[in-house]
Amino acid sequence: MIHSPIKLRHLAAFAEVARHGQFASAAEALSITQPGMSKTIRELETNLGVVLFERGPRGVTLTLAGRTLLRHAAPALRSIDEGIAAVRSNDPETVIRLGALSNVEGGLLPETLAELHREQPDLRVEVDTGTSAALLTRLRLGELDLVIGRMSEAQEIRDLSFEHLYYEPMIVVVRAGHPALADSEGPSLDMLTHYPWVIPPRGTTLREQLERYWVEQSIEPRHAIETLSLPLSRAYVLRSEAVWVTPADTARAAVASHQMVVVASPVEIRGGSVGFAINRSQPMSRAARQFCDCLRSTAAEYPGVDWANRLSI
Repeated sequence: MIHSPIKLRHLAAFAEVARHGQFASAAEALSITQPGMSKTIRELETNLGVVLFERGPRGVTLTLAGRTLLRHAAPALRSIDEGIAAVRSNDPETVIRLGALSNVEGGLLPETLAELHREQPDLRVEVDTGTSAALLTRLRLGELDLVIGRMSEAQEIRDLSFEHLYYEPMIVVVRAGHPALADSEGPSLDMLTHYPWVIPPRGTTLREQLERYWVEQSIEPRHAIETLSLPLSRAYVLRSEAVWVTPADTARAAVASHQMVVVASPVEIRGGSVGFAINRSQPMSRAARQFCDCLRSTAAEYPGVDWANRLSI
């Protein structure tokens, strides 16, 4: 039972501020005034005896205590909302809500979903994509059941549970027929810096790893596009002389069909850990547990990503 000084309105206001990162936007979402929102958060912090938000010129960020409270409170609030909606609609439908990072969109996830629907054809699955920071925040808020992808190095995962499935390196690819492939010994990294690159955006763990690679190799490539969009990256690379740095599985089909060629050496020797994160404070539905089992079995038989090392020239 909630301790008497702490009301549901306190927790709802807290979750909304955590979602928006600003008091003004959170107040607008709940149709209350900003001073009223500030007062509600102060009451909650006083009752708990902790500071939940660090105030800054651009908004607020959660403290460690705030992240802990959010991890427990947000799923509970979400469950209440869903329970009320289910009663009103008399609809017992189960929905699996997934967050997917770009590196699993083209291979692991669609294979897992296909296997899941062979066993459970009536299950409805909602898939949202984005950065690890955005999706993991939504996981804490109870808006997602799990987040899948390469994210073990993300700071945002520290208070969540992560299950490793396999390692996947980032690789460097160009289209077949690229001018840099004219050299029989293969292009050097220095040669590739003269072409535009398609790379992960700033603020992602993939970009951090890539920048370390640039420093280690003493190179400074040209930038063309910073994106996590797989369709955009593939289409642009196939139509241009761009160099694409991407997790191995996202380019596997294009390399296997000889549309793209792996050049240089992998950006990482072992690669990053691909797996899924869950919020243990949030009860998982039976359907979500079935999906996790299907994900594990698919990953166990999934074609390895070390083909990138074998195919590099």
